[in-house]
Amino acid sequence: MGKRSIRENKNIYQISRENMELTREKASDLMVFLSADRIEKIESEKSLPHADEILAMAEAYKAPALCNYFCSHECPIGKKDVPELRLKDLSQIVLEIISSLNHFDKEKDKLINISVDGEITEEEYEEFATIEKHLDDISLAVRSLRLWVDQTIANGHIDKDQLEEAREHVQN
Repeated sequence: MGKRSIRENKNIYQISRENMELTREKASDLMVFLSADRIEKIESEKSLPHADEILAMAEAYKAPALCNYFCSHECPIGKKDVPELRLKDLSQIVLEIISSLNHFDKEKDKLINISVDGEITEEEYEEFATIEKHLDDISLAVRSLRLWVDQTIANGHIDKDQLEEAREHVQN
């Protein structure tokens, strides 16, 4: 293995590569179209990565969170619309989902009342904003669960093919 970088301010791409104990050359071999020089430019922040490069790194480094990081921090569109996710334990994610659903359950009658006339009146803005917040919490918890699944697949603890087969079965 090549020598490890002693640079202090490593970005997430370098940290992810080093966590897999890959040199830039070995990482480049895994990703084929990404040269060691290009990896160095991304890691030293001389160049921003492209989406296809992030996908390749996420797979090679077994770090699906790189995709979320790229979208939430570097993509101009994603910065506006994609929340940053953190890897969490499954139990924490499940509790967040249940809590969010419980909060929303209390708000659903209000949402029905607000939507009956097809417009939001001045008196309904605050209630509507609260409902939006609870829906955002549910969405964030679901995204966290998807990231957990992707990471668990990358770690080899979930069989991707079996999961895909089960998803297809549920869809039909």
